[in-house]
Amino acid sequence: MNTPRCDLTQAWAALRGHYEAHGRAFDLREAFARDPGRFDALGVEAPGMFADLSKNRIDAASMKLLLDLASECRLEKRRDAMLAGAAINTTEDRAVLHTALRAPRGQGPFSDEVHGVLDAMLAYVESVRDMRTSGIRHIVNIGIGGSDLGPQMAVLALEAFVHPALSLHFVSNVDGHDITSVLRHLRPAETLFVIASKTFTTQETMGNAQAAKAWFAAHGGTDTAKHFVATTTNVAAAAQFGIDTTFGFWDWVGGRYSLWSAIGLPIALAIGADNFRALLAGAHAMDGHFATAPLAKNLPVLLGLIDVWYRNFHGFTSRSVAPYHQGLKRLPAYLQQLEMESNGKCVDLDGNALPFATSPVVWGEPGTNGQHAYFQMLHQGTDVIPVEFLLVKHPTHDLADQHTKLLANGLAQAQALMLGQRTDQAMAQRAPTAAKSLAPDIVARHRTFPGNRPSTTLLLERLTPHSLGALIAMYEHRVYTSGALWGINSFDQWGVELGKALCSDLLPRMASGDTQGLDASTSGLLRRLLD
Repeated sequence: MNTPRCDLTQAWAALRGHYEAHGRAFDLREAFARDPGRFDALGVEAPGMFADLSKNRIDAASMKLLLDLASECRLEKRRDAMLAGAAINTTEDRAVLHTALRAPRGQGPFSDEVHGVLDAMLAYVESVRDMRTSGIRHIVNIGIGGSDLGPQMAVLALEAFVHPALSLHFVSNVDGHDITSVLRHLRPAETLFVIASKTFTTQETMGNAQAAKAWFAAHGGTDTAKHFVATTTNVAAAAQFGIDTTFGFWDWVGGRYSLWSAIGLPIALAIGADNFRALLAGAHAMDGHFATAPLAKNLPVLLGLIDVWYRNFHGFTSRSVAPYHQGLKRLPAYLQQLEMESNGKCVDLDGNALPFATSPVVWGEPGTNGQHAYFQMLHQGTDVIPVEFLLVKHPTHDLADQHTKLLANGLAQAQALMLGQRTDQAMAQRAPTAAKSLAPDIVARHRTFPGNRPSTTLLLERLTPHSLGALIAMYEHRVYTSGALWGINSFDQWGVELGKALCSDLLPRMASGDTQGLDASTSGLLRRLLD
């Protein structure tokens, strides 16, 4: 596809000039003072959510130039090619069709195949959830990367919808402490293991699967075929393991985009078939928004453009995600893989070295926990770090007072980051914990906040399967937007491969002690481990 890379466009040069003239010194407080309608102008409605973009360092001029950049980079053409099933993953010659997994029957590519697997999987789900006949009380998902992060995040987020008699467990780390801490609380007769590995060869997953199978047999388990199920395309390997029930998926489903496929089996087991279909429907609604909304009102596109503005012009190196909902506590970890594995690239589609930065570091913790951990740095540290607040208007519990406090804290943190506190304001306040021996002006400087620190607030009415599906799909399309502008392949992950290859070389050396040909550091560490 003949599309220019962002830095080779006229819009990029115009953005550089605009940043130097207006963007570098942009002040949010002054912007709000000049424009009382700023909140309304920069509020965006999308399926399942409202986004307040008004606390970002953008104005009408910068947004116009960013939209010009999207147009010049032919973002809409690239988006449409992805949705149509073109092989946009050029390094692996694959289509990228996670959107097809949530398209209604008859409305997406490969619809018969997709819905055939979906129907079979959900029928199986309901048979397991019928505990009078299945006897299953515990589900253990064994996977890693996209086979773990997405399902685990979603199950935790939808805890209010989980079958009350089912307990979900997730094992990913090859470190034996991970699986042993889960198994010690289980009984074989009540446990179903889900082995999630596309090839049924993933080192960490198969190591844990073998450990689970050995535990199952050692503790009196019988009928492996009943208590183990696989989400894989390697049916023969699963059968050799002793698994009869498998659900497959396709090479156009990338790992970090796979929770909509059979990899979502643990989600479906947790919340049931109807709620899983609602999750898919929410994602499909966001797909429609991404595909049809004008770019100026297209939430994933606008967020992706702001990401480029911050990364490549303001030079911000990270973004903090602060979900003010305990159910979303694993969302930052999920987004780390989604964004950093997708866009952590240093060459363009033609293999040319990039002269600009790509993915920021994505990190965070739930509010209000984060306020007592790293928010000190957000408010007074030397780096400006954009923050993403997620607020949910209606909780699924009845502790109204606590929810009010939670929401007030989220609003207050975004307000404080923007407004800051001047030294003269701090001088006028009493600081009861300040040292009495310090001069008031010194104390005041310690209590000065620079402000003008940007944030986005995403507001959901409720956290439901439908709204969660929309939220996840929004993030997927946002990541694609920035990756498309950067001219990179957001759907491969060659950076994961080198470490795997070197590990395969080191494993036999762990047994033999052979250090020949190793660098001095690795050789020295290996000897210390084996001594």
